[in-house]
Amino acid sequence: MEASPLLGKAALVTGGGTGIGLACAQALTRAGAVVTVLGRREAPLRAALDAGDAAGLLVADVTALPALPRFDILVNAAGAAESAPFLKSDAALFDRMWRVNVLGAVAAAQAVLPGMLDAGAGRIVMVASTAALKGYPYVTAYTAAKHGLLGLVRALAQEVAMKGVTVNAVCPGFTDTAIVAESVARIVAKTGRGEDEARAELAKHNPQKRLVQPAEVAAAVLALCLPGSAAINGQAIAVDGGET
Repeated sequence: MEASPLLGKAALVTGGGTGIGLACAQALTRAGAVVTVLGRREAPLRAALDAGDAAGLLVADVTALPALPRFDILVNAAGAAESAPFLKSDAALFDRMWRVNVLGAVAAAQAVLPGMLDAGAGRIVMVASTAALKGYPYVTAYTAAKHGLLGLVRALAQEVAMKGVTVNAVCPGFTDTAIVAESVARIVAKTGRGEDEARAELAKHNPQKRLVQPAEVAAAVLALCLPGSAAINGQAIAVDGGET
C-alpha cells in the first residue's frame, strides 16, 4: 500500500475520541486523510487532537448534528450497548438502543451524503457488531438495533451504487474497549468471578480465544476507505476471529 493513499481526503469519525473510533481516526490519519473526530465529550477528542491522531474536532451528539462541511469519508463508530433480560427490557431501552445505534447513523449519513453525491465519490463505513449478524442473550434491544443498522447499510448501498459512493459495515466481535470493560464489570458484580475470568468468558466467543483489538477493526475500516475498494459495497465485514 502506498504511504498516503488517502492524502487530501477529508474524513469524519463519529465516536472518534475513544476505542474503535479513535483507532479508526489514527489509521485514517496515518493514511494521509485530514480527520475530524466527533463525540459528546470534548476531553477525549481534544486528547486525540493533541496526540496528532486528528486534525479537527466537533463536540456534538450524533443524533443532533450541526451543519457539516464536505467529507469524503464517514466512519460512524458512535454507539451504545446495554444489557437486560428480555422481559426486563422496556420500550425506553429499545428506544435508546435504536436512537444511538440506528438514528445516529442515519443522521451522520444524511449530513455527509449530499456532499459525496455532488462530488461523485465517497466512502461510508458503519461500525456495527457481530450482533448485527447473530443473536446474543440478554442484549435483545442492542442486537435488534445492530440488525437494523446492517439493514440501513444494505439498503443505502443499493441506493447510491451508481453514484460513486460505497456504504459498508464492519462487524467486530467482542473488542477490547470501554464498552467491553463495562460488560466485564457487570459479570464480576453478578457472578463474583475475577476480572480475568470474566474477560475470558467474553473472549471464548472468538475461536481465537481472545478479544479483538481496536486497531484490527480500524484496519478493516481503512481498507474499505481506500480507492481500490470501489467494488465493495453493501457488505458486512466480520472482524471476529471466525466467530460468525
